[in-house]
Amino acid sequence: MSGVAGQPDAAAGEGLAAWIDPRRAALLVVDMQADFAARDGAMARAGADLTGLPAALAAAERLAAAARAAGAPVVFAVTETRPETDPQAWREWVRRRGGDPAVELAVCRAGSPGAALVGPAPLPGEPVVLKRRYSAFRDTDLDARLRGMGIDTLVVCGLTTECCVDAAARDAFDLGYHAFVVRDACAAYGAGLHAAALRALELNCAILTDSAAVLAAWRGGPAR
Repeated sequence: MSGVAGQPDAAAGEGLAAWIDPRRAALLVVDMQADFAARDGAMARAGADLTGLPAALAAAERLAAAARAAGAPVVFAVTETRPETDPQAWREWVRRRGGDPAVELAVCRAGSPGAALVGPAPLPGEPVVLKRRYSAFRDTDLDARLRGMGIDTLVVCGLTTECCVDAAARDAFDLGYHAFVVRDACAAYGAGLHAAALRALELNCAILTDSAAVLAAWRGGPAR
């Protein structure tokens, strides 16, 4: 098994089970929502390439089931936007690129079908963190929740690799968490973008792994 750069995958060896032991690790599911992934969602309507998304959604569902069986917490980071809280800088950024902020920022609006979860869904009692920025840590209580559960390691999956997955993994690393990104349980709008984002994460803050390795580690790991 090799990483995106053609180097040996550091998380494929015997250390992975200890590194993501359910007593210290949580699965973080990022932005697996209709506007990002559904064929009638906002990104599909904008012409985004959704080719790689169904496999990532399916892999994330397997990860959530394995995490629960092993006793690892499953935490959901969910985008929920409102016109009144759209950042002014984002509106101006869209405008300067020639776009219409009223259209491009109208993604995952609170209460809309586009905000609905696709792929894995939270069970009763599982943490759901609502966010309005790319990072699941920005202006949320995610860090406090994780520390309250004794978590120091995150196994990250979700959408999209170069945006909100990247932002979550980088902020987790900066906050002192060990970040593992499950490459086949993440996706971007194009294989090249996905691969480039993984390479940047591998170089700077995360260890790459795949769902098969994580499933094997959790199936053999101790339960809480």
